Amino acid sequence: MLRKEDVVVFDFDGTLSAHDSNMEFAKYCFRNSGRPWLFAPLIGIAAVGRMLNPAGIWWRQMMRRFLTPDMIQHFVPGFVCQHRRERFGWAADQVAKERAAGRIVLLISASPDYFIPQLVRDMKFDAVLCSRMDEKKPWQYEFLCWGKNKVVAMDKWAAKNKIIPHVVRAYSDSASDMPLMEIADEAVWIDRKTGLRKSA
Repeated sequence: MLRKEDVVVFDFDGTLSAHDSNMEFAKYCFRNSGRPWLFAPLIGIAAVGRMLNPAGIWWRQMMRRFLTPDMIQHFVPGFVCQHRRERFGWAADQVAKERAAGRIVLLISASPDYFIPQLVRDMKFDAVLCSRMDEKKPWQYEFLCWGKNKVVAMDKWAAKNKIIPHVVRAYSDSASDMPLMEIADEAVWIDRKTGLRKSA
């Protein structure tokens, strides 16, 4: 039987953490390997694609085309240690506060599954939902958890766990999360530059 549960949802990049983890991981790879530099022209083309079609998948894949399974294995641990320092000071406390109030706390991020779960493991989310990548081709998406797909991801998780989610509160910095923010009782908008809550 399905049960109704109060849920609080957090975005990651720009909401709990400064800077975009995808861009920061790319920079990390550029600093530690010569391979990404060979793909610089392709990344430039992808950047144009991003401006023309922000919701597109193809340019996201082109930007990551330099990635290999070996690079993921060797670079993710160091990147995780580095990027954890980018968290906003209030982030862990707010997640803990929402959990202590008896709510299910979810992280739903467009960033990939090869580092997001590791980045937030210590924050004790009830579930971490993110973009799924092909293990053999880590530049290729199996599911892009962005825009309305964040709601899709939450609904699939809820069905699997036999609950009906009542989104009490959702935290985000980006208008791309509007489909998720619109179903929340309270939408908390964060300024990605300061980490502070935006005034209404």
